[in-house]
Amino acid sequence: MKKQISAAMAAAVVLSFTAAMPAMAEEPITITLYNSKNEITEYLEDAAEVYAEENNVNIEIYYSNDTVAAHLGARYAASDPYVISMVDAKDVYSVGATYGYDLSGEDWIKDTDYAITVDDKVLGFPVCIEARGLLYNADAIEELTGEEFDPASIKNLSDLDAMCQTLVDAGMEAPTAILKPDWSLGAHFLAQVYEQREDVQGFIDQLYAGTADLINDERFNSLMDTFDVLMKYNIFASGPISVEDGQVHQALSEGDVAFQFGGCWEWNDIIDFDYTGNVGLMPLPQTMEDDFTQSLVGGGSKYFYIDNSEYTTDEERQAACDFLDWLVYSDEGKTLISDTCGMVSPFSNNEVTCTNGLGVYVKEYADAGKLVPNYDYLPDDHYSILGATMQKYLAGNIDREGLAQEIEAYWTAAAASQE
Repeated sequence: MKKQISAAMAAAVVLSFTAAMPAMAEEPITITLYNSKNEITEYLEDAAEVYAEENNVNIEIYYSNDTVAAHLGARYAASDPYVISMVDAKDVYSVGATYGYDLSGEDWIKDTDYAITVDDKVLGFPVCIEARGLLYNADAIEELTGEEFDPASIKNLSDLDAMCQTLVDAGMEAPTAILKPDWSLGAHFLAQVYEQREDVQGFIDQLYAGTADLINDERFNSLMDTFDVLMKYNIFASGPISVEDGQVHQALSEGDVAFQFGGCWEWNDIIDFDYTGNVGLMPLPQTMEDDFTQSLVGGGSKYFYIDNSEYTTDEERQAACDFLDWLVYSDEGKTLISDTCGMVSPFSNNEVTCTNGLGVYVKEYADAGKLVPNYDYLPDDHYSILGATMQKYLAGNIDREGLAQEIEAYWTAAAASQE
């Protein structure tokens, strides 16, 4: 009996002591996030700190200058993939299709039209909407014309040409500027030749098969007519492929030029200079006039996918899903996307005003159903190879027929490499 009482008292002492000790804090889980949009790296890092404090989850942010596919391929080869990866749409269909976690049961799907589905599985979480067209400096135009500028008044290429000539006659040295990087010329401008037609994949198939006749294609010539007008009035015509991006953005920002082909992602680059204000985004005028030429080209731009390989745990995947929910539904997440990062949210429940002055136009066109969808299946080397071909054209080292031939040759070679 004494032994039993002694044991009971000892147990009571132990329990009392344990109860008096402070509970050990649960160790935070750590997940990795690859960010392919360098301009928002600092904002993501700040958001990760806030998220960690509120949710006991550490998020390590990484960036690389390598192409997305190459960088992620190297990480998988090293058995060290990121838990969350921000990629372009085409990467969701390739890398994500192999390694992506099925997000079909997530709540946010009902609040967006931009998620990517592959084989009946939702794999791509849309981060933002971006679009491209013709950037314009309304203040620069109005100062010389003395009239309020209405972008809707420029419906076709003749209107654009006439406006440029009016500006030249009024004293503007040259009304346009052209970005020379291969991503701008090859991935953004040239891609419109494929995107602005009813049967996009059918035309791509013709290019692969070598049956497309670009030099006699109405859309190709319509867009190249526009490019010729941009070249005709290019303020950097004396060195079109040596000009730096900053020079182009400065010229538009400060009103030295009135027009530049580009997209909403250039907003921060533009306002870095002595910004005059009132830079907007309008559809690219062409010789053709149809629904395509009255719209911007764009859609979902960047996507997150969550790794489903053996190298990521279920706990890490759940933490990643929770973070995506936070981006969509928390006030902090909504503000991060639309206000801090200045991106156009692809989620209908996000009513935070976009601080990107060009993003405002993108949202207007998106809400009106006036976005021509991006083509998400271009080969990885398309923009580098054909961007270089477009640079040759910009520099005057190749004519339109030669350009068409090199584009056709690229696609037939791409088809042969896939056999």
